[in-house]
Amino acid sequence: MVIKSVELETVCGVTSKLPENTLPEVAFAGKSNVGKSSLINTLMNRKSLARTSAQPGKTQTINFYNINQEMYLVDLPGYGYAKVSEAEKKKWGVMIENYLHSSKQLKAVFLLIDIRHDPSANDKMMYDWMVYQGFEPIIIATKLDKIKRSQVQKCVKAIRVGLEVKPGTKIFPFSAETKQGRDEIWEYIDSLVVENSDEDMVNEE
Repeated sequence: MVIKSVELETVCGVTSKLPENTLPEVAFAGKSNVGKSSLINTLMNRKSLARTSAQPGKTQTINFYNINQEMYLVDLPGYGYAKVSEAEKKKWGVMIENYLHSSKQLKAVFLLIDIRHDPSANDKMMYDWMVYQGFEPIIIATKLDKIKRSQVQKCVKAIRVGLEVKPGTKIFPFSAETKQGRDEIWEYIDSLVVENSDEDMVNEE
C-alpha cells in the first residue's frame, strides 16, 4: 500500500465508547516491550505517530489510525508489563475483549512476538484466548535485526512450537530497523482490504 495520508482519528480509554467504523480494520496486539509502536510507525512510514517509550506499558488506550481513508490500523494496549497493577491489567484486558467482540469491521488480528525469545506464558495465553474468541491470529516476529540470519528459521519454529499455532498460521519475521518484512505484511493486509472492498461491491449490487 502507498501511504498517502495517516490520521490518529480515535483514541479510546477504558470508559470510551468504541467507534462504529465503516472501513476495514486490522488490529495489533503484543507485550508492552515487543516493539508494537515501532512496527506501526514503520508500516505507516512515520517516525513517531505511534508513541514509543523507554517505559513499556505506554499504550493504555485503543488507538485507531485512519490510512488513506481506506482502512484502520488499530493499536491495542500492551499486556504483561510487571510494573502495572493487576487492576490496571484487568482493565486493559476488558478493553481488548470489548473491542474484539464488538468491532464489525475487524478483518485480522496480528500478535507480536519477540523473535529472540520463546513465547512467554502471557503470549501463549493471549494467542489461545484469541483463538477461543474465533480469530486466527497472524504472528509478527519482531526485532529480526537482533539475531543472525542463520537463526531465523530456528526462532520461527520455536514460536510455532511455543504458541502451538494452528497449522497454516502465517508468521512474518520483521525488523523496524531494516524494515525487513514490511512489504510482506502490507501485501497481506492489502489482500484483506481488497477482498473486503470486493465483497462490499457485490453486496451493493
